[in-house]
Amino acid sequence: MKKFILSTLMAGTLALVSNAQEFNKWSIEATAGFNKPMAPLTGGYLSPTLNIGHVDFGVRYMFNEKFGAKLDYGFGSFKEVEGNSPSFDTKYNRLNLQGVANIGRIMNFESFSRKFNLLMHGGAGIGLVNPEENRFNDFDDKVYTLIFGITPQIKLSEKVALVGDISTILNGRQTVTFDGATAIRPDISNGFYGANGTWWTGTLGLNIYLGKQAQHADWYIAADKYATKEELASQINGIKDMLKDSDGDGVPDYLDKEPNTPAGARVSSSGTTLDSDGDGTPDHTDKCPFQPGPASSNGCPPAEVERQEVDYLKKAINDGYVNVYYAFDSDKPLGYSVSAANYVSNFLKRNPGVKVEIKGYADELGPEDYNIKLSERRAKAVYDLLVASGIDSSRLTFKGYGEDTSVDKSSADARQMARRASFEVK
Repeated sequence: MKKFILSTLMAGTLALVSNAQEFNKWSIEATAGFNKPMAPLTGGYLSPTLNIGHVDFGVRYMFNEKFGAKLDYGFGSFKEVEGNSPSFDTKYNRLNLQGVANIGRIMNFESFSRKFNLLMHGGAGIGLVNPEENRFNDFDDKVYTLIFGITPQIKLSEKVALVGDISTILNGRQTVTFDGATAIRPDISNGFYGANGTWWTGTLGLNIYLGKQAQHADWYIAADKYATKEELASQINGIKDMLKDSDGDGVPDYLDKEPNTPAGARVSSSGTTLDSDGDGTPDHTDKCPFQPGPASSNGCPPAEVERQEVDYLKKAINDGYVNVYYAFDSDKPLGYSVSAANYVSNFLKRNPGVKVEIKGYADELGPEDYNIKLSERRAKAVYDLLVASGIDSSRLTFKGYGEDTSVDKSSADARQMARRASFEVK
């Protein structure tokens, strides 16, 4: 039981007792791929759906795990659909300052994956569109740009991520068409109006993370903070203190409601001394623990009213007052409850014509088929204890009954009572 409690509390310590771990904030980005000018295009001029010809470079800084900013530069060229459109070749450049939102951390993607992430970005900047063919082949079309996009990420290591990006760009104050053949307005000197140019890019590339910390903000999860060695040592010492068992009854002090029970006393899961027959004499000093009697006769009834012991013991056993208990997901009996098996062993030795079935149970946590097997292992463990105590195996049977659904599965104390092996006198 101590090992089970220690492992549980240690897990909680690692999650809750931790210092604020820093993370890397800078990264550089490089991607390349496709572009597509949507409008304006001169009638009859067509561009490929996926035109290979765009490159992006960027530098990003994250203020925290969720939000940041980046400066990026993109360039490329638009071309015609070969054989289906008049020729055009238009170079472009853009420079944008953008805000970045780490959707993976905002929406807790770590609940299903720590390798996949998603960024969203948006911002504004300046650009230049340079047709190299057709009527306006020597015109420098200076524009402002608005950009919005999404960037899926796949972590390859703590320093590198594979990224894709799909972005939509709006050119404002664009004067000529993307093909360079037509002015949007007849007077090109007066063509500065609206966000009238629309195009998009789709690219694939890498994020390179900079810095000395173990993780970048893209992948940093606050719940994964680690305790310092000093903090961890302090918490472990605190746990050890909690797990002290001053009276040696198998129940640690922090759970023990009666921390001074005498040596050898039979106790409940909360460490209180048991008095099975309710006669005021605790079981460990009661010579008849299932037969009420005065203290003057060591807990046994007077001879004139004494009943056959087998009736009392059989009733106590069959009514579920004698049980062996287990820790969560364990088939090793808890130390404080092994005495229940000893009582049954003594009962069988005094009554050689009696047989007993051992019934194993589990709580409702976990898969049902697994709990069936676990309950059977628990019953088998008690069977082995009784055989080892000298009881002939022909007088014993055992069976796993799976989950005990009669208790409140939302209560930790009730679930503990469900994790047991009970007995039935045949």
